[in-house]
Amino acid sequence: MSEQQFDLVVVGAGPGGYVAAIRAAQLGMKVAVIERRPSLGGVCLNEGCIPSKALLDSSELFMLARDKFASHGIGVNSPQLNLAVMMRRKDDLVGKLTDGIAYLFKKNGIQHIRGAARLAGRDPSGFWGVEIDAGAGTIPAGEQQDPSQRPAPIRLTAQRVLLATGSEATTLPGVPFDGQVVVSAREALGFDSVPEHLVVAGGGFIGLELGSVWRRLGARVTVIEMLPQILPAMDRQVADALYRSLRKQGIEFKLGTRIDGISRNGAGALVRFSAGAGSDEVACDRLLVAVGRRPLTAGLGLEDAGVRLDDKGRIMVDADYRTTASGVYAIGDLIPGPMLAHKASEEGVVCVERMAGQASVVEYEFIPGVVYTEPEGAFVGKNEEQLKESGIPFRSGRFNFAALGRARCLDQTEGFVKILAHGETDRILGVHIVGPRASELIAEAVAVMSFGGTSRDIALICHAHPSLAEAVKEAALDVHKEAIHA
Repeated sequence: MSEQQFDLVVVGAGPGGYVAAIRAAQLGMKVAVIERRPSLGGVCLNEGCIPSKALLDSSELFMLARDKFASHGIGVNSPQLNLAVMMRRKDDLVGKLTDGIAYLFKKNGIQHIRGAARLAGRDPSGFWGVEIDAGAGTIPAGEQQDPSQRPAPIRLTAQRVLLATGSEATTLPGVPFDGQVVVSAREALGFDSVPEHLVVAGGGFIGLELGSVWRRLGARVTVIEMLPQILPAMDRQVADALYRSLRKQGIEFKLGTRIDGISRNGAGALVRFSAGAGSDEVACDRLLVAVGRRPLTAGLGLEDAGVRLDDKGRIMVDADYRTTASGVYAIGDLIPGPMLAHKASEEGVVCVERMAGQASVVEYEFIPGVVYTEPEGAFVGKNEEQLKESGIPFRSGRFNFAALGRARCLDQTEGFVKILAHGETDRILGVHIVGPRASELIAEAVAVMSFGGTSRDIALICHAHPSLAEAVKEAALDVHKEAIHA
C-alpha cells in the first residue's frame, strides 16, 4: 500500500470540497482531493445545479419559440423538439466545467485521486491516515472484477482532513428508487423521451424546477406535496405568486397530500395518495421523488474516528468547522444549514482560512436562496411570517414588475420585489423577489444587507434605466411610501 503525506486531504470534490482545496493551495498547503466519481464537481455540477439550469434554459427557449415569438412579430414554424441534442448540449456544458476544475487543480498543484476514502486513525504524531479504495466506482453495475486486476489501495497521511462528501436524495417510505420509473433528480435530468405524465413528489426547489423543464417540453406534470403550500422556506406572498404562475403554465398540484405507495402498471406506475380522510390514485410513467436530501456519510469511518453525528445524521462541528475528532473538519451538506452549493463553497473557503489563522466567517443570515422556475423566486434574510412571529417591528415595501418598462419590453411582467426593513432603524431584514432574473437581482440585496444597509441606502442608489434592477430601488422607496412609479 503506497503512502503520501499532505497538509490537507479533502474528501469530496463538489462545490465545497474543490473550492476549499483551491483556497488551501493558494494559502500554501500541500493538498490532495479524493473523489469517487469519474469527474469533479460533485452532485451540483454533474447531476444538480448545472445540468438542471442547462435544461431549464433550453426548455424555456423551446417554450418561448412555441408560445411567445409570435407576439414579438417573429414568425416561426411550429418548433420541433430534438431531446437528444438538448441532452448532448447539457452534457457538453457539464464536461467543459468539470474539465475546468481539473485545470484549476493542476494550476494550483492539487493532487486528485479517484476512489472511496475512509478515515483510518491517527498516528503518534497526530497525522490522520486516509485509506482509499481506488477501485470504488470504476466497475460497471452488474459486472465482476478479477481481484488481481483491482487497483492497489492507497494510503495518505494528513495533518488535517476535510470531509465534503455532500448529500444524496432521500426516498419515500416504501417507495425505493429503481432508476426507471421511480427516479431521483439524477435520472430526471437524463430522460431519453418526454414523459407522458410525470408525477413529482415534493413541492420544493428541485421538484418545481424539474417539473417545469418537462412541462415546457410537453409532459403532463402533477406535483404532490404533503404540506399545504409549496416552497415552505420562502415568503408566503412569493410562494403563492409562484404557485399561481406554475398552475397557469399547466402544472397540476395536490397540496396537503401524502403519497402512500405505488404499484407497477405496465411500463409505469399507479401512485396511491391520500388527503384528509380521502384517498385516490393516479397513473404515471415516471415518479420523480424530490422530498429532500440526507448527508452522505456512509463508509467514511466516522464512528471509529470519533466523529459524532446529531439526531438528523449531520456531522457536528464548531465555529471553525472542527468535528469531535481533532484534525477532522466538515462542511456543506454534511453539517447543519441549508443544502446549497454556494453555502458549501463559502464554508470551504472560511474553513481553510481559519486553519491558516485568518478570522474569516460565513454570514449565514445573508445566504440567498433561489428557485429557477419561470418566473424565478429568490430571497435573503427573514420573511414576513418570521418577523411577525418574532415580534420585530418592520415596514414593507413592494413594487410590481408590471409597472417596470424593462419588464414590459421583455414581456416578463409577473411578480414583484418586496423589501422588509426594521421599523425603527430601517436596516434591511429581508428581500423577497418573484420575477424575471430574480437570481441576479438578489445579489444587490445580499451586498447591501452584508454591509448593514438600510432601505434608504438602496433608494439613494442610482439604478440604470431601463433595467429590472429599478424594481429593487422602487421597492426600497415604497418602504417609506415614496415610490415614483407605484
